[in-house]
Amino acid sequence: MGQFRFLTAGESHGKGLTMVVEGLPAGLRLSEADIAPDLRRRQGGYGRGGRMKIESDYAEIMSGVRHGCTLGSPLALWIQNRDWVNWTEKMAVEPVETEIERVTRMRPGHADLPGALKYGFDDVRNVLERASARETAARVAVGAVAKRLLGEFGVSFYSHTLSIAGVRANVPATIDWDAVEEDPVRCSDRDSGVAMVAAINAAKPDGDTVGGEVEVRVSGIPLGLGSHVHWDRKLDGRIAQAICSINAFKAVGFGLGFEGAAMRGSQVHDVILPIAEWQGLPWRHKTNNHGGIEGGISTGEEIVVRAAIKPIPTLAHPLPSVDLDSGEEVLAHYERSDVCVVPAGGVVAEAMVAIVLADAWLEKFGGDTVDETRANCERYLETIGPRNRRDG
Repeated sequence: MGQFRFLTAGESHGKGLTMVVEGLPAGLRLSEADIAPDLRRRQGGYGRGGRMKIESDYAEIMSGVRHGCTLGSPLALWIQNRDWVNWTEKMAVEPVETEIERVTRMRPGHADLPGALKYGFDDVRNVLERASARETAARVAVGAVAKRLLGEFGVSFYSHTLSIAGVRANVPATIDWDAVEEDPVRCSDRDSGVAMVAAINAAKPDGDTVGGEVEVRVSGIPLGLGSHVHWDRKLDGRIAQAICSINAFKAVGFGLGFEGAAMRGSQVHDVILPIAEWQGLPWRHKTNNHGGIEGGISTGEEIVVRAAIKPIPTLAHPLPSVDLDSGEEVLAHYERSDVCVVPAGGVVAEAMVAIVLADAWLEKFGGDTVDETRANCERYLETIGPRNRRDG
């Protein structure tokens, strides 16, 4: 059982999204204002559809906080779906007398076909409402809470867009993160960002969608989170599972990722520097090609996660598909959708990495209070210097 865990509930066009978070230590200062910025970031990005003009996501804290501090009890959050007013009959909890049109035209690339058959539904809406990426708003809210916890210990999170529709960014050695947040596609390279916007514009008249790649970077994580001793305790494995659980994410890598597969070992592995070159932090490396994780354990270097997002499957010009009732060829179902979700995808990936790291942090240092957790962390950090200096 994880130290920091969460559940979400809710459908895309239901009343709203509910989140329950367990494992937060008592004494963490937390407010709704801590969560709001990341929810706004998720709603932004060039290529989003009409739903983002309707919603104004805001997470209310329903329990687990008193007078601005966590109580150590479960945290409950709620995000209202403003679009619910247009779906009160179609998504009613109680039976309705009106005959509701069923969705039977399935979309290639979505959960429609396997979900409907697995659960025995004759209406694909029973699947698509929960399989919708609307649920990622809940994850971002929980991720903001995880980031708030880790922020107490100096951990910082960033993300940016590496590519959209084959247009790749020329990532500078030093990234201006404020400029990334101001860029329409959250790209660190202004010229490439302009080309990415053009690629999105080119797809829209065709009723098509485009995907891309994002990168998450986390600084301030000490050496020692995760473990090499079991498959399910390896930090990179836990992060990979979390990333691949996000809608439309189809691949994940760390540091160089897939690029390292074409290189020799002498070019890839991160040489450990001698103490004279540590610059204040223990056990520094000459490079960070492994993305801050070796053997399933954080190394103390920046954690770097790259992930690929496929083009979303709801197309304004639908692909050929099959009807669930008849098995005959039809055009796939279409509902309002985005052209590109890559900029927002980076924010969701950031949230999921934060959730995994919060769990690993509490697994390693956790106490019933924030102060106890901090003391545990400080005691541990005192033990990881060079062995002859520690013993002496």
